[in-house]
Amino acid sequence: MGYPRFPEEKGKRIDFFVAPLTAGLLFSSDFDKIKKMINKAIILIAGAGTRFLPISKAVPKELLPLVDKPMVQYLLEEAMHSGVKEVVFVISPGKKKEVVDYFKKSPKLEKLLKERKKDSLLERVQHLEEISKNISFSFVVQKEPLGDGHAILQARKLIQDPCGIFFTDDIVDSKAPCLSQLIQIFKTSKRPMMALKKLPKEKISHYGVADVEKIASRVYKIKGVIEKPSPQEAPSDLAVLGRYIITPDVFDYLKKQTPNKKGEIILAEAFESMIKDGKMVYGHEIEGQWMECGDIYRWLQSTMYFALKHPSYGEDLKKYLKEIGK
Repeated sequence: MGYPRFPEEKGKRIDFFVAPLTAGLLFSSDFDKIKKMINKAIILIAGAGTRFLPISKAVPKELLPLVDKPMVQYLLEEAMHSGVKEVVFVISPGKKKEVVDYFKKSPKLEKLLKERKKDSLLERVQHLEEISKNISFSFVVQKEPLGDGHAILQARKLIQDPCGIFFTDDIVDSKAPCLSQLIQIFKTSKRPMMALKKLPKEKISHYGVADVEKIASRVYKIKGVIEKPSPQEAPSDLAVLGRYIITPDVFDYLKKQTPNKKGEIILAEAFESMIKDGKMVYGHEIEGQWMECGDIYRWLQSTMYFALKHPSYGEDLKKYLKEIGK
């Protein structure tokens, strides 16, 4: 394995080493050091969930289940296993209570489960307490839906260092947590990172697609992002998914970013401005399965994916699908 070179930013040369990702990485002392670089993350849950109406009138989208736990729990588990100690939730007005209630300790419920000897259920409930013990929660309000960049900007006062960004719609099933894969590259680059995933040509037009220059295996310099290009116009087969690491200067660019025609401030457009100013932004082609939950159909697909993999339900579900498919 060699030591490829990052492109220069204002005359600076940065060399870096890309180590292979393995399941054992999570338990290595080297990775423990890497994780400590990103202690905070922002999770965006301020959306109205209109694609999930009418159920989203009563249940916030981030609390909809993927089999036996809600989407937001997948994100928090990824954050926790990536070394994050503090999460800032960007919420819409009045949303805080549902998330807090889900993760807070439930003494009466735990007592009932103990009395009824429901040990496996008790363990799952207590796992929620483990998450809340390992990660502190803060909340900021996005009063109006003015774009993902505007949502991120609401957390600026609580973030002074590089941090992770999670979009709720994107769940990644992988051996090494998705954010930790970005952190591994960020250790040396010290510049904003975005997660990329290779997609077939027939699907690429539904996503933001990165215009890239390859630096090393699975690592790219970002030259721009084109939103939903035709297959013929797509600059690559690398789609951008909802995981990022941002540096403090990204907040500065978001603050001065001119709203687009929809009146929104968009993170990808702030990155475009940074690139035009000679700033470096990098992308990493992640390992793992990207599962989407942006609408009911894709949420159902993701539910089916996790259900068929579930140790308690998977095999029986496979048999059932064969039966109803006859």
